[in-house]
Amino acid sequence: MKYLVGDIGNTLTKVSLLNEKFKIIKSFNIETKMLYNKKNSKKFLKKFFLSNLNKKVLFSSVVPSAFKIIKSFFKKKGIKTLEIKDLKVKKIIKLNINNFKQIGSDRISNAIGAYTKYHTNCLVIDFGTATTFDVIKKPGVYDGGVIAPGVSLSIINLKKSTALLPILNLKKKARPYGRNTNDALNSGFLWGYQGLINNIIKKVTSKGKRKYKIILTGGYSYIFKNYINNKSIIDQNITIKGIIKVYKDLLI
Repeated sequence: MKYLVGDIGNTLTKVSLLNEKFKIIKSFNIETKMLYNKKNSKKFLKKFFLSNLNKKVLFSSVVPSAFKIIKSFFKKKGIKTLEIKDLKVKKIIKLNINNFKQIGSDRISNAIGAYTKYHTNCLVIDFGTATTFDVIKKPGVYDGGVIAPGVSLSIINLKKSTALLPILNLKKKARPYGRNTNDALNSGFLWGYQGLINNIIKKVTSKGKRKYKIILTGGYSYIFKNYINNKSIIDQNITIKGIIKVYKDLLI
């Protein structure tokens, strides 16, 4: 028996095939916008349709229209597609938030994945379309978080809003300031986001006497890990791990 889980983000969609022990066999990414092309979506999704695939697949999604495309594809194959907020995730993690409907499924998945794996206070920093910071406290309480502009989104919007500035390919190293436009942009984004990240970490971790495990995920985690003042780890499967936990606990 094989199982299928996935995460539909604003920029990327990640789908993971699991074995009978819920270990990841392989994962595939596709740009979410590519799902709107029927030929592309069918080509991508049909590779997961196996004869021994469980009749339920589970996704977290912050893009309802893309989730609808995936749900429709699997429905034609006789497979039910569920979204984690359709399930009673409060049985797995306590949600200390004001409005369940407003919180992104990816952030719930990150919280569940982090606490399931590390069983301690966690701060998950996800470098996605937005840069999110999610706080998880013992004994398994999602306590809210912070949403900041994403690195890529900021780079793209700066380019769109200016006549002469180029699109930036962010590099790992930068001088304090640049002597040309590209270097000046790189310094601005690298040091600007370093300051933002470290300041938010300090604000969160200095409240009370709790110690936090800081977990980075998403595309820019490899760049910013070395610029974070606190010890941190990178876990690019933290969202998928959370979805797997929900599947095991609520669908089996």
